[in-house]
Amino acid sequence: MWRLPRALCVHAAKTSKLPGPWSRPAAFMSTLLINQPQYAWLKELGLCEENEGVYNGSWGGRGEVITTYCPANNEPIARVRQASVADYEETVKKAKEAWKIWADIPAPKRGEIVRQIGDALREKIQVLGSLVSLEMGKILVEGVGEVQEYVDICDYAVGLSRMIGGPILPSERPGHALIEQWNPVGLVGIITAFNFPVAVYGWNNAIAMICGNVCLWKGAPTTSLISVAVTKIIAKVLEDNKLPGAICSLTCGGADIGTAMAKDERVNLLSFTGSTQVGKQVALMVQERFGRSLLELGGNNAIIAFEDADLSLVVPSALFAAVGTAGQRCTTARRLVMDRPGNYVEPTIVIGLAHDASIAHTETFAPILYVFKFKNEEEVFAWNNEVKQGLSSSIFTKDLGRIFRWLGPKGSDCGIVNVNIPTSGAEIGGAFGGEKHTGGGRESGSDAWKHYMRRSTCTINYSKDLPLAQGIKFQ
Repeated sequence: MWRLPRALCVHAAKTSKLPGPWSRPAAFMSTLLINQPQYAWLKELGLCEENEGVYNGSWGGRGEVITTYCPANNEPIARVRQASVADYEETVKKAKEAWKIWADIPAPKRGEIVRQIGDALREKIQVLGSLVSLEMGKILVEGVGEVQEYVDICDYAVGLSRMIGGPILPSERPGHALIEQWNPVGLVGIITAFNFPVAVYGWNNAIAMICGNVCLWKGAPTTSLISVAVTKIIAKVLEDNKLPGAICSLTCGGADIGTAMAKDERVNLLSFTGSTQVGKQVALMVQERFGRSLLELGGNNAIIAFEDADLSLVVPSALFAAVGTAGQRCTTARRLVMDRPGNYVEPTIVIGLAHDASIAHTETFAPILYVFKFKNEEEVFAWNNEVKQGLSSSIFTKDLGRIFRWLGPKGSDCGIVNVNIPTSGAEIGGAFGGEKHTGGGRESGSDAWKHYMRRSTCTINYSKDLPLAQGIKFQ
C-alpha cells in the first residue's frame, strides 16, 4: 500500500548519509513557521515551537529533537522531541495496563467514546486539514478530505460496536451449544506512512478501539506534528471521560521504535503501512515471534479502457487516479491500457514501453502514467495481473459479461476491483487492501474488524452426559 520512506528507513538514510529532513541545518526559533502570524492557527491544535512526541497518559519524550518542514518550500514548521527506547518501554507498559480497563468496557460504550473522538475531529477538521496540507504537502481539499475519512470511520465504528460477534452454531451432540466468541487481541501497534498521516491511523484506531484494543501509534517522522495534533484531540476525549490516556498512545520516532514494535511480543497485532520492501522486513520480524501483522503495502494499479468505454468517465478518472495527491497514493494509477491510440498531456505520460518493462512493474511514487495498447480481453486481463502488486484495478466498459468476467476468478487478482471509476478513492464501508506483494491485509470496513480480534470456538455442555464428537465411544 502506502510507502513509508523516511519512517522505518530513517536510520538507513542517516547511516548512508543520504539527504533528508533530519540532515538540514537547525532552524532558529524565529524562523519557524509556527511563530509567523499567518500560521498562528497551528496553535489552535495545541502545537508550539518544540512539541513532545510521546504520549501515554502524559506528554514527554527523551529522544532526538527533529524539525519538520513544509515540502512545498522546505520552510521549517516546528520541532518534535521523539521517543527514546526507554520512552517506548514505559509507554508499552502503560498501554497494557490501560487495556485492563478498556477491555472491560462494553463494546457499545467503547463506541460512544469513538463517537466523541469523531465529533472532536469534526470540530477541528479545517485546521487539522490545513496542517496535513502544510506538513505532508497535499492540496488543502485533500487534506480536509483525509480528516473527514477519519470522522467517517468513527461513525462507521459506532454502529459496528453493536454488531461485532460470532454465531451460535448447531452442535452434533445433544445438550451442547457451539459458540464462536470474539475477543480483543490486546495491544495494536500502528505504523503509518507520510502520505496519509491521518486517515490510515483512523482506519486502524477506530476499529481497534471498539473491538476492545488499545493502540500504540508511530507515524512517519516527516509528519510528526500531525501525529501530535491528532493525539492531542483524542487525549482530550479520553481525559473528559476519565479514561487512561494510554488507550491511545503515541511514540514518534524512527527505525529504532519501528523495529522495537515489530520485535515486541507484547504488541499483539502490528499494522504496518508502507513500501513492500520495508513491509517484508516487518513481516519477517513479526513472524519470527509468531506474531500477527496487518500489512498494507505497495500498489501498481491499472486502468483498462475498452472500445465501448465512456470517455467522459475515462478521462477525469485517469487524470485523478494518475496525479491526485501528486501521485503518492497507494491506489494511484501507474498503468493506462487502451485498445486504441489517443492524445496525451506530457510530461506525466510515458508511451512506447513494453507491457512487461521492469519500470512499469515498479511502483513509482510520482504522477507518472505508463500507457499501453492491448489486442483483446484475455491479453489485457493477464497484463493487469502480471505485476507483483495486487492492490487496485479498474476497467471502463459497458459490456455486462465483460464486467462479471473482470470480477470473477479469471479476472483481476487485486483486492480492489472497480468498474467505470478510478483506482483511487475507496469508500470506508468496504475492506481496503490487496493481494500478493501488497501484503494481504484488510483495513476499514466489511469484516476487517476481525483482524483486530482473536477467535475462540467454545463448546458448552449443559447436559448430564458426555457424548464425544464424531460419535467416538470408549468401551
